[in-house]
Amino acid sequence: MTPSETKSIVTLSLLAAFVDGEKHERERAEIKRIAEGLSQADGLNLPTLYQDVLMKRVSLASVAGELKSSEARQLAYEMAVCVCDADGTQSEAERMFLADVRTSLGLDASAAAFSQQAEDIAAVPVAAAAGTAVAAPSTPNTPDTTELDKSILNAAILNGALELLPETLSTMAIIPLQMKLVYRIGQSYGYQLDSGHIKDFLATVGVGLTSQYLEQAGRKLLGGLLGKVGGGLLRGLGNQAVSSGMSFASTYALGHVAKRYYAGGRTLSTQMLKDAFSGVVKEGQSLQTQYLPAIQEKARTLDAGKVLSLVRGA
Repeated sequence: MTPSETKSIVTLSLLAAFVDGEKHERERAEIKRIAEGLSQADGLNLPTLYQDVLMKRVSLASVAGELKSSEARQLAYEMAVCVCDADGTQSEAERMFLADVRTSLGLDASAAAFSQQAEDIAAVPVAAAAGTAVAAPSTPNTPDTTELDKSILNAAILNGALELLPETLSTMAIIPLQMKLVYRIGQSYGYQLDSGHIKDFLATVGVGLTSQYLEQAGRKLLGGLLGKVGGGLLRGLGNQAVSSGMSFASTYALGHVAKRYYAGGRTLSTQMLKDAFSGVVKEGQSLQTQYLPAIQEKARTLDAGKVLSLVRGA
């Protein structure tokens, strides 16, 4: 893939991120931070791209014209779809945008089928019978914290493994699996959480949904892993630098901060949650090397064609 095609894929992803015009300011700030970080990793001037997208100085037509190969066009579309679905099912504006992308890139019916797969993942509820509000427990629950810690570690290993897979849908699955982890932790302490509360919790600690997908997929793209089906998995297993390993660390931190938050009766302030998450992310990053063999082994056992089943069954 040429540098021009890589740049165009990232530009299309940024266009997708802002197409519905409803991104919270904190999410915009995260996307900007990620654009700056990715540019340092590959020498692309992504902060300029970010401004070009916000100021509407780039068009879908101009981006499409830079995507010469069929592989680049397909990957660009897949990333745009996953960006639109990262924070939930597509809005009408996002559906119209993606239809325009398919037309501009000259993609066939299989592209629409991919969009439906992503929608199916985005639509999976956090639990089969999730509540519609955050209900305080009538009596405090005292779960087995050893088992809870084990489930958090297993979730972190699974998401670390998904980060190594080259398929775009595998990257997208990390977010709903993190939401399900928070749901289960809240439930273990007697709280019935809905998806809206969980999204707010993630945003409060500093995990934006769209921005997290952009960071994960962007690093894989710039590392040459994303879309490299077949040999790409072995390359990823042999070169962890392709991916920052942040999925393991962020999932580990989300689990432990959620555990602290719900065990304490949801009394931590916004700043305390942010500080706690930042600290535990660093702990997760230090543990990532220790658990890398387990992450790699898990990646070898995952079937990328069954991502939806994996998310539903979590």
